Parts: sequence; C-alpha cells; structure tokens
Amino acid sequence: MRRTIALGCIALCFVVGVALAADVSLGTWKVNVAKSKYSPGPAPKAQTVKYEATGDNMKITVDGTDTTGKPIHNEWTGKFDGKDYAVKGDPDTDMRAYRRIDDYTTEIVAKKAGKVTTTTKSVYSKDGKTRTSTAMGTDPRGQKVDNTIVYEKQ
Repeated sequence: MRRTIALGCIALCFVVGVALAADVSLGTWKVNVAKSKYSPGPAPKAQTVKYEATGDNMKITVDGTDTTGKPIHNEWTGKFDGKDYAVKGDPDTDMRAYRRIDDYTTEIVAKKAGKVTTTTKSVYSKDGKTRTSTAMGTDPRGQKVDNTIVYEKQ
C-alpha cells in the first residue's frame, strides 16, 4: 500500500512538472523597445513581465520605467479562463481576462470601469525565446491603440 501511494505521488509530481515545463509563457520577459512599435507612443524606457505559476493560478508582474523615468509596476493573478480578474497598480486597466488559444497563443482583454479598452494577442515562438504581442483598441483617454511589442525571454 505504501509503495502504491509513493509511486502515485511520484507520478503526480512528474505530470505536474511536465505540464508546467511545457508552458512557454512561464518566466521573465523583457521588452525589446527597438523592435517594438507603440502607436500612440511613447514607448516605455524599459519593461519586464514575469509569469509564474502560483497554485492553480498564474501571477503576472510588470515592472519597468515609463518614458518620463517613473517606475511602472502592476500585478494580475488569475486563471487563463477568459474571466475577469482584478489588476493592481495599472492606471489604464482595472480588470484583465486571459485565455489560452493554443500552446503558443494567448489573448488578453483589458477593461477599465467595465469597458473593454484593448485586446492583446500574444504569440510565443516555438523555441520559447520570443513573444510578439499585438494590442488593439482604445485607451481610457480615447486614443486608438495599435501596438506591436516584442519580448525576449530572460
């Protein structure tokens, strides 16, 4: 009986480890500002995004420096299930809904006061080294957004 339980625990750890290792989004991603296009601009001076598994949720932390030199920091914790989860620290969004389209593609719908502001489609390279995110919509100030942001895995 003990042997069966021990083997079951080992198998479960292996399955969970393989599932997490297969998620190309996990890790720290840095914006390559030179390869990215921000419309309207300006682009941030620097930005990193950290994706980490926390239990059955994902935690996404954004840190960086905006164009004026002010720090950027916001956090989102939730599931990739298409449902709204609160964002902390982002003046442009208060809710985000993430969903996984396939193993290499995700979609993020950002909202402010219940209104959709942007929809972002992120495509991860098959080798897991780059991510290209295309954000379309209207920001809370009424400006059209058409950004293509290139991230590199750190």
